[in-house]
Amino acid sequence: MITKSRLQIPRPTARPGDKPDFSFLELSPAGSVDKPPLGSRTRDIEFLSSGLVRVLDDDFKAKGPWDPNLDPKQLQVALRWMMLTRALDDRMWQIQRQGRISFYMQSLGEEAVSIAQGMALRPGDMCFPSYRNQGLYLYRGVKLVDMMCQCLSNTRDMCKGRQLPVMYHSKAGNVFSISGNLATQFPQAVGWAMASAIKGEDHIAASWVGDGSTAEADFHYAVTFAAVYQAPIILNVVNNQWAISTFQGTAGGQRRAFAARGLGLGIPGIRVDGNDLLAIYSATLWAADRARRGGGPTLIELVTYRGGAHSTSDDPTKYRPKDEWESFPLGDPLERLKQHLIVEGHWSEKQHEKLEKELHAEVLAAWKEAQTYGTMTEGPFLDPASMFEDVYAEMPTNLESQRRRMLEVLGGD
Repeated sequence: MITKSRLQIPRPTARPGDKPDFSFLELSPAGSVDKPPLGSRTRDIEFLSSGLVRVLDDDFKAKGPWDPNLDPKQLQVALRWMMLTRALDDRMWQIQRQGRISFYMQSLGEEAVSIAQGMALRPGDMCFPSYRNQGLYLYRGVKLVDMMCQCLSNTRDMCKGRQLPVMYHSKAGNVFSISGNLATQFPQAVGWAMASAIKGEDHIAASWVGDGSTAEADFHYAVTFAAVYQAPIILNVVNNQWAISTFQGTAGGQRRAFAARGLGLGIPGIRVDGNDLLAIYSATLWAADRARRGGGPTLIELVTYRGGAHSTSDDPTKYRPKDEWESFPLGDPLERLKQHLIVEGHWSEKQHEKLEKELHAEVLAAWKEAQTYGTMTEGPFLDPASMFEDVYAEMPTNLESQRRRMLEVLGGD
């Protein structure tokens, strides 16, 4: 009997109006995945790319070999950073809806990724983020007011009005500029890691892309170079289930875990509960130690869920069930850490409510300050002449001429 081949079209398990269905999501019980020695060969730890490293169980207790045994004070600090990130996102989303900034992207539901990995990395390590890593910037010392000013493109804008909102950077914090072109940061990060190794440093690089970006050519170039040259880098794939309106299966996530993408090149992959701060911290620390000891790259898939819209330009109710996030089996990362601390006797609802109010007040105060440096409609405004700067070491005569003519016109007004 001859059967005809058929083109397989990846389809999400639920659309608007359907009941959320996460039956495709393969989960492992908390504490059930082994933690191998750092020197393990990739072929011997393939199980890490198919299982799911989890520490917090359904009762918010820490279990298993990946439990990092962090001090309760450290966890309280981590919770504060996550709450601050969410408070910033809430405020900036409202501000965009009021027409006071042009664009914004939330990290709702993904806060544990940036904070846990920021905790596990060293200050000298270089980060090449995506546009949902605002928590990483906060953790690495970027002030709320400076992030807001970047979104306002005002006189304190770190990008001098030359970038889309949310495309931050921080030289002092070792956080590279965000690019709106998907996956470009991956090969850049690998190149930086290779340079670090050439110089004999123990600094590593870390980079983040979404599940959809794994279909970009830059992703595959980066993985190949990282494997061939054994670059000291952590390559993170944040699998939040949706690439704008495209289900993660379109990038191949239904066939095999994204954590397995590097196995054919000899790069070990770890599939991690992306809503479990303890698991993320532990897996990242393992990969970082491995890279510093000459073990080469590790690919980490962080299984999470994008709780909000892709951006302020997106309406997720057009392509997924309205209540899908509430049904996500790995829950809310902020709530899980909060409940873990409460269960262990190191936190309370009263403390949480108090901190929540304090952080919202802190964000509001930062917004009021940010506006003093200019808004989209009120001064002070950026000097238009600055658009000609920072491209050439010495300004070419044609640009100098254009700059002079522009100033003459402005002066005439």
